[in-house]
Amino acid sequence: MATRNLSDYDLTSVPSAAGMSFGIVVAEWNYEITGALARGAVDTLKLHGAKEENIILKHVPGSFELTLGAQYLAEFVNVDAIIILGCVIQGETRHFDFICNGVTQGVTNLNMKYNKPFIFGLLTTNNQQQAIDRAGGRLGNKGDEAAVTAIKMIALKNDLSK
Repeated sequence: MATRNLSDYDLTSVPSAAGMSFGIVVAEWNYEITGALARGAVDTLKLHGAKEENIILKHVPGSFELTLGAQYLAEFVNVDAIIILGCVIQGETRHFDFICNGVTQGVTNLNMKYNKPFIFGLLTTNNQQQAIDRAGGRLGNKGDEAAVTAIKMIALKNDLSK
């Protein structure tokens, strides 16, 4: 369970996103939730100086397709980081486990393969209310957190590669 508001951070601790480019891959499944995550991510990137034309937003059918969608962005679009946004809600079968494990491993593999930040913004909740709480509800927006993470990771790479 989140112990803090996902949208609560020190604005001054985030580098400028001016000149940075971002890909965002969003699952269409649970779009009430994932759409809110995407809006949070885009708004946060802009708040920190990213230009709208430097934010590429693409949709995939479901959370399992997020990793391939992110790989396509890495291969066909020149972006500095890719934010992956989805939502898997626990059901009565083990489907939840397989999807969550697959996406988690896939995102880890993409980070290593492309040597660029692929930011894990997959909500894995027990119920709809927990997802709502983390998509702009009482616990903030995981999309905000993912955007801040993307900015910080690009800044880290840029700093180390000087």
